[in-house]
Order: sequence, then structure tokens, then C-alpha cells
Amino acid sequence: MNFFQAIFLGIVQALTEYLPVSSSAHIRIVGDLMLGSDPGAAFTAIIQLGTELAVILYFRRDICNILRGWFSCLFGHEGKDWRHRLGESNKDARMGWYIIVGTIPILIAGVLFQDAIETTLRNLWVTVTVLFLFGVLLWIVDDKSRQIKSLDDLTAKDSVLFGMGQMLALIPGVSRSGGTITFGRAMGYTREAAVRVSFLMAIPAVFGSGILEAVKAVHNANTEAMFPGWGATIAATVVAFFVGYVVIIGFLKFVSTFSYKAFAIYRIVIAIIVAILLLTGVLSPMEGIVVGQNA
Repeated sequence: MNFFQAIFLGIVQALTEYLPVSSSAHIRIVGDLMLGSDPGAAFTAIIQLGTELAVILYFRRDICNILRGWFSCLFGHEGKDWRHRLGESNKDARMGWYIIVGTIPILIAGVLFQDAIETTLRNLWVTVTVLFLFGVLLWIVDDKSRQIKSLDDLTAKDSVLFGMGQMLALIPGVSRSGGTITFGRAMGYTREAAVRVSFLMAIPAVFGSGILEAVKAVHNANTEAMFPGWGATIAATVVAFFVGYVVIIGFLKFVSTFSYKAFAIYRIVIAIIVAILLLTGVLSPMEGIVVGQNA
């Protein structure tokens, strides 16, 4: 991987991270087409930090309010009962708890199925299948579901269901935002509310795992054949940050007016194209992935 290829993958990461089209699938597919192999765990983990920093910057006020409300209710002296500490009278504190509850499923699944997630589930045939199926599911759910719930209607039960959608994103091709948005629309949340829950719920899971993976990557980077060097990787991360910030603004404006039909169609078309490339031998389903050991 050279400098310009690294920058291009940083742009791909930024353009697809927040949309319900699966950034992991795109990095996997584009990396294979451009490099002939998976771009590697080190590079992928580090550039993801760029897009997550963009989320934190954009939602900085929401995050500060949530943290302030959560700590105030949990450790403050205004109320001693647990209902107060769990945010009964503070919606920001409740949102903090809902994010924690919604993060639990992906944490458990990530630990239990780590080997499969990093190896066999990265098979491009798996990616193609879930790209297609969740494209169809998103199309149907978004078209048929009512828009009657806002962020104020979020409950602990709904948070768990949002978390289940996020958990499925451990399979490349499902899409973190696609999973949470699909589950949210199925529960009757408005498109904008489902997107905001998706963004906020992703922060602890993605940023936490991204930092851990980046720390491991620092030790393993020099042994990865695809790693382009720190200069190119940092440049790609910076590009992912700036492009990602613009994408967040555009996506939130888009969903306030239009449906997710275009994204569903895009997923289906990409799945068909990649399936053809696999059948013709242009792509290899397991290129660069070693089954039986951690990636």
C-alpha cells in the first residue's frame, strides 16, 4: 500500500462509516480490488479513529450534556434513591444509561466470537449475503414502518434492541448504522431519531475497540506487509476525520427529508456486483485472511 492508496482508503472509510452501507465491507472489497488483499488490521483500526473523532466533534454538546447529567445523577447529592440515580428526572442521564445498556450486546458478542469475526466472517461471500439481505430488510422496514417515536420515547427495552442491531454489525456487510437504523425504524422511530441513536450508541463501542486495536496495531504494524507507514496512515486518518465530518452533516440533512430507499438499492447493487466478481475470479473470498488465528 502506498501513500495515495492509503489516502483513498481513508476517504472510502469516511464516506461509508456513517451510512447504512457498511464501511467494513467497502474497505474489505476496495482493499482487495486495489491491493489484492485485506488492507490489514493495523491500518483499518487506526483510520477508524479519524471517523469516530468526527462523530465526537459533531455531537460534542450532546455528549457533554449526557456526561454531565449522568455523573450528576449517579454521584450527586440531590437524590439518594436509585430512581433518581438512574435518571428518572433527567433525560440526559437516562440517555447515558441507555447508551451503556445498548453497548452491552456488542461487547459480549465481540468477546465471545472474536476469532470468527476476525477470520471466517470476513469471507466476501458472507459480506455479499448480508449486504443483500439487510439491503432488502432496510428497504421494507423503512417503507412500512411508521415514524411516531422520538429520542424522548427511548426506553431501556428499545436500547437493548438498538444494541442488538449494532451487535450484528460485527459481521462485515451488515453495517453498524444499518443495523441500528433498521431496528430503530422497525420500532417506529423517526429516521432522524434512529440515526442519532445510531451515532451516539456507536461512540463507546467503536471508539473503545478502535483504541484497543490501535494499541495492538502499534506493536504489530511493522510486521504487516500492507501497512503503508505512519506518515501515510496518519494522513489517511486526518482525511477520514475531515471528510467524515462533512458526511455526518450531509447525512443528517438527507434523512430529515428522504427515505433510506437509495441506500437499500445501493447495497443490493453492490452485493450483486461483488458476487459477479467473486464468481469470475476477480475477487477471492478469503484473500489475505488466515483462518485459525487472530487477525
